[in-house]
Amino acid sequence: MAGLAAALAALMLLALLPDGIRTTIRESLFDKMLLLSASAPAPTSGRIVVVDIDRESLAEIGSWPWPRGEIAQLVATAAGHGASSIALDVLFIGPDLRSPGSVARRLARETGDKALDRIAQGLTDGDGVLSEAMKSRPLVLAFLLDPRGEPLTSQAPVLIRGEADLRGLWDAAGVQQPIQELAEVAAGLGAASLPGDADGVIRRIPILVRTGAGAAPGLAAEALRVAAEASGYLVTGSPMTIAVGDLEIPLPPDGMLRLLPSGAAATPVRLRAADLMKGRTDPALLRNAIVLVGASAPELGGLRSSLLGELTPSVDLHARAAWQILAGRAPARAPLANLIEIIAALFATAVVMIAAAGLRPRGAAAATTALAAAIAGVALVAASKDILIDPTPALVAAAAAFLATSLADYARTRRRESVLRRRFEQHLAPGVVRRIVADPDSLKLQGERRRVTALFTDIADFSSTAAATEPEELISVLDGYFEGVASIIVNHGGMIDKFVGDAVHAFFNMPLDLESHADRAIVCATKIIAWTESYRGQGLAGRIALGRTRIGIETGDAIVGNVGVATKLDYTAHGNAVNVAARLEALNKDFGTAICVGPAAAAASASTRLRSLGLVEVRGVGVLELFAPTEP
Repeated sequence: MAGLAAALAALMLLALLPDGIRTTIRESLFDKMLLLSASAPAPTSGRIVVVDIDRESLAEIGSWPWPRGEIAQLVATAAGHGASSIALDVLFIGPDLRSPGSVARRLARETGDKALDRIAQGLTDGDGVLSEAMKSRPLVLAFLLDPRGEPLTSQAPVLIRGEADLRGLWDAAGVQQPIQELAEVAAGLGAASLPGDADGVIRRIPILVRTGAGAAPGLAAEALRVAAEASGYLVTGSPMTIAVGDLEIPLPPDGMLRLLPSGAAATPVRLRAADLMKGRTDPALLRNAIVLVGASAPELGGLRSSLLGELTPSVDLHARAAWQILAGRAPARAPLANLIEIIAALFATAVVMIAAAGLRPRGAAAATTALAAAIAGVALVAASKDILIDPTPALVAAAAAFLATSLADYARTRRRESVLRRRFEQHLAPGVVRRIVADPDSLKLQGERRRVTALFTDIADFSSTAAATEPEELISVLDGYFEGVASIIVNHGGMIDKFVGDAVHAFFNMPLDLESHADRAIVCATKIIAWTESYRGQGLAGRIALGRTRIGIETGDAIVGNVGVATKLDYTAHGNAVNVAARLEALNKDFGTAICVGPAAAAASASTRLRSLGLVEVRGVGVLELFAPTEP
């Protein structure tokens, strides 16, 4: 549950991010996804041509604004070379102020000289020249959206069929448009306005906008309509599509075409305006081409921050839009994208939690990494088909779920390790404890049947010794005794079960498998006897006359596991072999031996030399043949 809670918390934090930040992160991610998945086929070579009014052209033709007679020459030249349409990303808001006729009329008004007015009527008028050049030529002029502007005077019809809804289009009450003399003869008018995202980057070009006069096309779309000689646009369906001539692409609710990043689309043919006007270009480059005229010269103010670059000429953005419409590339959010992303996030969370619960940490990490790669891969494949799905919610939820689940599992593991260490570190060899901690599943604490060898020790005449000894001295002697005996047992692979009075109970072959456990127990017993004989003859143990150690050993099946109550559990063994080992320890008094080995342990022993003590009636068990090591 920790993983689910963490995933939901992470998704909530994502949702609470300010819209601008969240949108910027998502749009930047989409930019990279579209670039990585770029596989768009280019339209017919040479279909898009950009005529650039660059600084060199300004130096050669003259400073901006050019007389409209120069613009007329440019238009006539492009049309004469066979361009199928020419779109000017240039605004002709007012009359031409640089043509001779315009200059003469202005002087006549300022001076009141009627002779100048008569002379002006015979001089060249730039607007008239451009208007004449535009007649019967496929020229598209630009307008700008303006909330305080005038209604658009003319526009190509936009027909709506079915459930199409254009209320979400970029909307303005009015426009800034070319003067009437030019607008009336233009083959089309297209919106050149460019909206920026929250980070100021232009990623979208309008296909359709909404003005006070209704829906109107963007500059790139209108250039394509004029080239296709189509009468208008047809918007259909839900989700919507827009068709112009033989071209049809999806139309988002806002009417915007999302641009592909630089490197994900073909680069248009680029000509300098001065070269075109001076006849220095190959006419074949413009034949049947869609020509967009604009400026890269900073003086014209047409540079924009876009995903194509920090200072991108606006004409390049319109050219990219025209290319994408021709190529059928219209990246857009998937229908029900938000729902898909939420479902993906919940699915990723569930997978991570299942993996964390069923696998070891490395396996869970690998599974989570594979899942993240799969999510990113699916998103990239979708992006290659122009379907934009944000993998961020699923990746963030998966990461949060994995981190929380891993931390919770780590805490549980640490607690379990602590419990295991506390339970076994005083009873087993450090290496065995490390094995148990490293692989807790190897230990069946809840109970199992296992063949074990039990080793029980006792000190002869301990009761009388205890009665004659001061408590402090007795405890000191027992501490040293238990430490030595326990150390020998642990070093031989045994497990200390408990200390009972002066007795030590130990088991071999539990909690983990131990090869030759019967032999190990017998050898361990001989080492204990040798050590205790030395111990009881030294120091305080010698002064209080500590008795000899007696040991009973037997092998057999036992039930092994935790026994007790919730607050006090002991990991121990129960079975006939345990009871027999206790009986054999006491029989050493009858035989005068130090170690008494039962028949099952003797049979399981392969490397220790034993001698028979004969058949003996063992209380509560029956007649058994008992054995003792030949040494000591």
